[in-house]
Amino acid sequence: MSPVDHKNKPRGGADDLPPDIDLEDEAVEEIVEPAGPDVAFTAIDWTPHAGDAEGMVGAEVIQTLVKRLPNAPGVYRMMNAAGDVLYVGKARSLKKRVTNYAQGRFHTTRIGRMVRETSTMEFVVTRTEIEALLLEANLIKRLRPRFNVLMRDDKSFPYILLTGDHVSPGIYKHRGARSRKGDYFGPFASAGAVGRTINSLQRAFLLRSCTNSFYENRTRPCLLYQIKRCAGPCTGEVSHQDYAELVGEAKDFLSGRSQKVKTEISAAMQQASEALDFERAAIYRDRLAALSHVQSHQGINPATVDEADVFAIHQEGGQVCIQVFFFRTGQNWGNRAYFPKADPALEAAEVLGSFLAQFYDDKPTPRTVLLSHGVEDQELLAEALSTRAGRKVAISVPQRGEKKDLTDNALQNAREALGRRLAETSTQGRLLAGFAETFGLAKPPVRIEVYDNSHIMGTNAVGAMVVAGPEGFVKNQYRKFNIRSTEITPGDDFGMMREVMERRFSRLLKEHGDVAVAGDAAAGEAMAAEAGDDIEDDISGSFPAWPDVILIDGGQGQMTAVRKILSDLGIEDRVVAIGIAKGQDRDAGRERFFVRGRDSFSLPVRDPVLYFVQRLRDEVHRFAIGSHRARRKKEMVKSPLDEISGIGPGRKRALLLAFGTAKAVSRAAIEDLRKVDGISEQVAKLVYNHFHES
Repeated sequence: MSPVDHKNKPRGGADDLPPDIDLEDEAVEEIVEPAGPDVAFTAIDWTPHAGDAEGMVGAEVIQTLVKRLPNAPGVYRMMNAAGDVLYVGKARSLKKRVTNYAQGRFHTTRIGRMVRETSTMEFVVTRTEIEALLLEANLIKRLRPRFNVLMRDDKSFPYILLTGDHVSPGIYKHRGARSRKGDYFGPFASAGAVGRTINSLQRAFLLRSCTNSFYENRTRPCLLYQIKRCAGPCTGEVSHQDYAELVGEAKDFLSGRSQKVKTEISAAMQQASEALDFERAAIYRDRLAALSHVQSHQGINPATVDEADVFAIHQEGGQVCIQVFFFRTGQNWGNRAYFPKADPALEAAEVLGSFLAQFYDDKPTPRTVLLSHGVEDQELLAEALSTRAGRKVAISVPQRGEKKDLTDNALQNAREALGRRLAETSTQGRLLAGFAETFGLAKPPVRIEVYDNSHIMGTNAVGAMVVAGPEGFVKNQYRKFNIRSTEITPGDDFGMMREVMERRFSRLLKEHGDVAVAGDAAAGEAMAAEAGDDIEDDISGSFPAWPDVILIDGGQGQMTAVRKILSDLGIEDRVVAIGIAKGQDRDAGRERFFVRGRDSFSLPVRDPVLYFVQRLRDEVHRFAIGSHRARRKKEMVKSPLDEISGIGPGRKRALLLAFGTAKAVSRAAIEDLRKVDGISEQVAKLVYNHFHES
């Protein structure tokens, strides 16, 4: 596996644009749009005058705008009346592509709805269609338009880093910008795979994994040396030259020359054995075993594929799964499943093509990309990826041989992953339907919010909210509330819950007050009548801001406080509030539920809905306690110096180095404070006055 290359390719600017664009007659602005981490180019943000289109929507406004569009490549954005971007697309000819929308003849309900909601459009003219493709992917990931195919997972991939900025290089797990000097190997499919590989590589090559500051301050070898995970360069247990040889062997192994490394270690083991140095021979034996352990956990290791990413797509039940396998230097570094948001009417090739452009927007590209399905503009995409990588990137759909086996294996994994997801979604759907029946709801809830408080004798009080929906817990919607009110008596759970409810729903009314509740049947029917059969797909693709149900961890007293807040805000009939009180002896299974208009009741001990509610409650407990502990830990290390305005980390460090403790700083005279480096007379008086009222 070769280290990742870094190259920048500046592109042409406004002077290279086609001659039929009259920049003097239109509203233009020169912009620099990054097409990814490795490519930047200058384009023209080109907006036709649309004074005659004011008040128009749909095909009418597009017909007005298309009259003055250039016959040039670029990117267009369709927006609704609120300014939200509905769709981002690229075109070889902006005029021809947008004319298709203006004609009003649409093949799918999705495109028809998209056009009907459009009230304005914006355009970016690029020099080439390749630049348009790269810019389109960048804008889709940044703006996340409602009608585009969207990646649901933007997490970066982990790498193995062998540092190059120290006399004794270390081996580390790395995620994020590759700014530190050294060699990066990857990507790996998961952080767990990186951790396991590093552990095995430490046994095989005895490389250090400590920080530089830890390394510099050692006077004797650490525990890793004792358990034969490090050669001990920090205290001279191994010479710098011998340690450099170990680092070189690790680089060779990670770069694909594993057989060469194993042959050399095997020869050294044999030589030590013949010299009757059995202790040294045992060390080489253990290193060989560690290398075999790494390779045995890599699954399929192809013989004819040196460096490639393999993509396979499977569609079923209105959902899509794209499985990605990573191969570098003939070694399999794992796989990851993606479930992009896409209209069910889209073909697999269209979804996969859009996904690929977004996938490589911020990731290094291998020399080969293997696909289970051909994609639209495959040659253009290959040229765009080559432009970004600075070398040739080949995209192909294998028809036979080992490469075909790899795509077939990825496709099988995609089928199985989507099957598991559909099964989980189906189970969740049945639980939500049972939940609605148990608590008398008109329809299964789409968004459930669960609330709880955590504190110790009223200190470091935190309120927590977790969210669940048709696909399980939605962790990017979780929220925590640091209790701020000074009027609440410490330990007053009712007062804490009252503050959480006020803050949550006051903000929700301010930001989404005009949004219909997802559980509002009348609103849903109206939307369906206007949009047609495609409404179900659209609702499933967007998560509502308003909850259908809120679950409160508490009994009648908590519910009284919550209902009063909802009533004061005028939303008591908009949200169903349910209280969960711990049962007799606080045993699970004996919970009592409080719902407006009904007497409190319990559920049968083996009721699936009861298990579902217990899972929700346990999750909010976990989140609340974790948030409370984090706040308490922060308070424990808080210094009185943090409260002084103008005392930052640097001055705080200087004061503590000079006086030892914050208490000693509080007793110091102004003259003593002024002697500290970085503390002026004005700052010294500020510190002194903070601790002395007179």
